[in-house]
Amino acid sequence: MTTAPTASASRRGVIALLAVCLSALMFGLEISSIPAILPTLRDPAVLGADFAELQWIMNAYTIAVTVVLMATGTLADRFGRKRVFMASVVAFGLASLMCGLAPNTPVLIAARALQGLGGGAMLVCGIAVLSNQFRSASERSRAFAWWGVVAGVGLGFGPLIGGGIVSVWGWEWVFLIHGVLAVAVIVLAALAIEESRDPDAARLDLAGMATLSLTVFCLAWYITQGPALGFANPVALAVLGVCVASAVAFVLVERATRRPMIDFSIFRIRAFSGAILGSAAMNVSYWPFMIYLPIWFSAGLHLDSVAAGIGLLAYTLPTLVMPPIAERLSLRLQPRVVIPAGLFTIGLGFFLMRLGSETADASALTILPGCVIAGMGLGLTNTPVTNTTTGAAPPERAGMASGVDMSARMISLAVNIALMGFILLEGVRASLAAASPAGTDAASLKAIAEQVAAGTTPPIEAGVPAAVVHQALADGMGGVLLFGGVSVWVFALASWLAFRSEAAPGSHRP
Repeated sequence: MTTAPTASASRRGVIALLAVCLSALMFGLEISSIPAILPTLRDPAVLGADFAELQWIMNAYTIAVTVVLMATGTLADRFGRKRVFMASVVAFGLASLMCGLAPNTPVLIAARALQGLGGGAMLVCGIAVLSNQFRSASERSRAFAWWGVVAGVGLGFGPLIGGGIVSVWGWEWVFLIHGVLAVAVIVLAALAIEESRDPDAARLDLAGMATLSLTVFCLAWYITQGPALGFANPVALAVLGVCVASAVAFVLVERATRRPMIDFSIFRIRAFSGAILGSAAMNVSYWPFMIYLPIWFSAGLHLDSVAAGIGLLAYTLPTLVMPPIAERLSLRLQPRVVIPAGLFTIGLGFFLMRLGSETADASALTILPGCVIAGMGLGLTNTPVTNTTTGAAPPERAGMASGVDMSARMISLAVNIALMGFILLEGVRASLAAASPAGTDAASLKAIAEQVAAGTTPPIEAGVPAAVVHQALADGMGGVLLFGGVSVWVFALASWLAFRSEAAPGSHRP
């Protein structure tokens, strides 16, 4: 008598998983496919975007995502995860239509910000929905394994998908296609997702939402705009001051609130803390570098678009292959072993990429082994991190837990896209300065460095030899790879220590 209800519940679970996975695919595509259309948007016949505007087309989305993450977790706990999920999908779809129909760059940037707000909310709610829909550890693990694979497809194949869409239909359809996909997600969600909420979420933590959102926005703005304005510029310092003040205010508000948006006591769960460090680590290294790796493939190794696309697949495909293996390893060895090991593997891949880039005859063959190993490390880490953060928190606070998880990811991503860009630009500038005659104009040198860092060959009248340009780009990329490798290893150690402190009391033997 129980077979039919069980089968029905199973079908609903599959449909719900499909809805959430499709939303994750859309979210990832809007991060990784956009770099493929930036050269088109720079064309005066299209939008004529300048260098700063192209940066904002990328950053507006990421910054908006970071601003909305924690607030969404609280809203989902209060009003229902299914309801907020569907509303965020609608918002994402409408903003995508606005992007595709944008008549100029300022409108596109504004629409990208709205798209980021909807996308961040959609992602957080999707994770909370999966945590509620799949209650047992084995079911949840399988669900998040599929989620990891599909999200990886969106992030990993985004550059190829974006480039293909541009060549066939035009840049607008990189955005417009999400209007169609959003309709499919809404239908699937309405049919299958179970509604859930936190019964103790009596009111919204408005003060916490405001102070945290302001903190994240100011931090992202300072890191993103600081290199252009100067980090000691009075405006930049004022924004940094607001960031610090709002961060202090957020901590004070959360400690004084009976039902805070972030319950700091959750970090006493060492498994949660260890996994959150893993969330941040992946976006300190692997994902932000995906913005810069195509530059090295095309401008540094002189690969054509097809070869560069194949090279990028070597970086991303392992992330799709490894999640099922990571799931089995997590069940056998526990996430406290798999997550730090995965992070260590990412760092190893970065150091191998750096070594391959520094050889005298650097080519795709010398750098691809490091790309593959870094991707394997990401695939080992991603799904266990998500499953551990949501599984360690009480079910009624799934929205809060997923919000913390995704906040760690997106804040790290926003900050480190900017940091890697800064390191790349400064490395290129320093290399050019060392090879230039004494007294070379600093402003001209900086302008040339920006062109080289963006993968553009300086004009002939700049008078910079091709060998010097290539070496400058190699030096800049070497600095970025060193930063990524060292940073992820530091996080791997911190994650291992966090997990180890939880395991220690139970490790004593008679």
